[in-house]
Amino acid sequence: MKPSIIITAGDPLGVGPEITVKALRSARLRRACAPCVAGDTAALRRAGWTPGLCPLLPADAPGLRGRPRPTAEGGEASLRAVKLAVKLTKAGLYGAIVTAPVSKEAWAMAGAPAPAHTDLFRLMEGREPLMLFTRGRVNAALVTEHAPVSGLSRALTKPLIVKKARLFAGALGALGIKRPRITLCALNPHAGDGGVIGREELDSVRPAAAALRRSGLRVEGPLPSDAAWAAHLSGASDGILCLYHDQALVPLKVAPGEGPAVHWTWGLSFARTSPAHGTAYDIAGRGRADASGMEAAIIFAA
Repeated sequence: MKPSIIITAGDPLGVGPEITVKALRSARLRRACAPCVAGDTAALRRAGWTPGLCPLLPADAPGLRGRPRPTAEGGEASLRAVKLAVKLTKAGLYGAIVTAPVSKEAWAMAGAPAPAHTDLFRLMEGREPLMLFTRGRVNAALVTEHAPVSGLSRALTKPLIVKKARLFAGALGALGIKRPRITLCALNPHAGDGGVIGREELDSVRPAAAALRRSGLRVEGPLPSDAAWAAHLSGASDGILCLYHDQALVPLKVAPGEGPAVHWTWGLSFARTSPAHGTAYDIAGRGRADASGMEAAIIFAA
């Protein structure tokens, strides 16, 4: 029996409806799962959705038209679709959730209780999730997610790093890696050079790595970002644990590799994946959006 997947179509004025419909037309996807989509009916119809593609659960923004941009109406509709998907998945009706991109600005305009998907799931579940990305043999996870760089020193505590590394080990185990090797990134250039270039490595990152090794996890580092990524890309580790957003996303997207990256969330009571890109308002509604990331996210979830 094919796994049932619920897809949220994202911001109605972004590329979400388009990449959702394009992905749903994939024969490979149809072989992999039984999909359903939750989203704005008008936006999905404009993108080419028909009842023959899959069932539709409406989360409408009535009368929303105009140039692609963040709006309170679009934010409210996309938020409602995500909440509906979580409710139905937790009730056992679907096996996983795949989310098309939403606008953090639109969610803020709509008065959302959290700025983005992962933050919302943390709030709804009452537990700490892990944000990670897979692209071929590359597996990159984040200790902090959308934290401003100015706040990293305060955010990167030993308990948080330990928690995220243990979640990462579990996620890699779900991919079939029995005793995963994890490379831990440093925060500062040259891993702080013994405290000369910042004390975060001495105060939190190194103590976390030592505690993880004592508990039996195979953790190397903290290594400077360039050395950590070189080690992971050479196959010296099964996953790289990055301390902040761009430390993971920039190398992930430019490193050699086949296919698009899949963004997934581990540590929740349900499986969730998404493409590793945003709403792309600049090309929305023009039929130019690449749906390969969305298709990969749905197949990965299945």
